Formats: sequence, structure tokens, C-alpha cells
Amino acid sequence: MAPPLDGPRLSPAAGGAPRQLVVFLHGYGADGNDLIGLGREWARLLPHAAFVSPHAPEPCGMAPVGRQWFNLTFREAGELDRGVKQAGPALNAFLDTELKRHNLSARALALVGFSQGTMMALAVGLQRNPSPAAIVGYSGALADVAALPQQPGSAPAILLVHGDMDEVIPVDAMLIAREQLAQLGLPVEWHVAEGIGHGIDGEGLRLGGAFLKQAFAAAQLTQGS
Repeated sequence: MAPPLDGPRLSPAAGGAPRQLVVFLHGYGADGNDLIGLGREWARLLPHAAFVSPHAPEPCGMAPVGRQWFNLTFREAGELDRGVKQAGPALNAFLDTELKRHNLSARALALVGFSQGTMMALAVGLQRNPSPAAIVGYSGALADVAALPQQPGSAPAILLVHGDMDEVIPVDAMLIAREQLAQLGLPVEWHVAEGIGHGIDGEGLRLGGAFLKQAFAAAQLTQGS
């Protein structure tokens, strides 16, 4: 049995017990250290949030020191769908454990993915019930729309951000995901970063932080009503 996921963490900037949990899901060939710094950038906006960035479960086939959520060949039809399904249970178990550890409700959770991590955030986050407060996906794609709930309840707020010069996952992947999610009745906010490749620029970072702050506030209002 594979060991449970783990990775670098940041405690709430305001001190005390966290009121929200932001989980970063890194891209193919990276590890949890790649995204945890975003938590420092967002600490002022989200002073009561804890941040954690788990290392993906498998060593990466193409990067000697990196990790992968699932193997990628870019040659096999259906490999994205199979991959997110295979990696989903380990990620769900991690999310459940972290929420329990902090004594937080499901709606106090947000998932922030990059590239392959965005595929995981969408596949897992849209299946969880109750759903997270938010999903922010950078430079990613929707693995398989057929796996998503056809009648989502209180769906998470979704923001997709993608560079128009992305040479790894073309910006069309984000536009397709946006359309497919909209067809399921899932509202999606989106931003195309001009002149940006496979990465996150300052504007994308700013938009993501502001989006999370708004989504957490809305989820709290909903729970309180």
C-alpha cells in the first residue's frame, strides 16, 4: 500500500487555528515545493488560511527528481481520464485527513492546480460532496467531462487561467474546459494571460488570490444561512 500523501505546509499568517484550507496540486515533473510559495503571496489576502502542497504519489518517468500524479505519454487515447481516476482516491484521502486534522468543513477547502495538478483539481474537486468552496486551475485541462456529476449541487466556484503562448498545454484546452463545464451548468470565470507560456504571471497570481478570498466569503455566507 502506498504511503499517504504529504508535503510542505504553511500555517495561517494570523496565527491560531485555520478557518480555511488551500491545497496546491503541482504539475508533472515538479513536487510540492513548486507551489507552496503561492501561499506566502496570498497570506495577506487569506490570513486565516492554512496552505499545504502535497507531493504527487509517483516518481516522474521523465524527471529524475520530480513527481507525477499519473504517467503521461501523450500518445494513448483516454490516458488523462484513466490517470485522474487512478490518482483520485489517494488525493481524496489526503483532503479528508487534512480537513479532519484542522476540524474544518468541506466548504472551507479550495484546490489550486497547475498543469497536471489542474486536471486533478477539476476531476476530484467536482466529484466531492459537499464540494470545495473553490477550484483555481492554471495552465491545465479537463481530463474527461463524462466523469463529472451531471447534476451538481452546490458546485465550487471555478477560475481557469491560461497563457496564450503555452507550448505545453495550448490555451484551447482551457477554452474547451470552460465550454464543457458551462454546458453542465457550472459557472466558470476565466482569464487568458497575454504573452505568457506554461506558467503563472503576476496578474494570474493576483486574480487567483482575490478569487479565493471571494469564494471563501461566499461559502461562509451560504453555510451561515
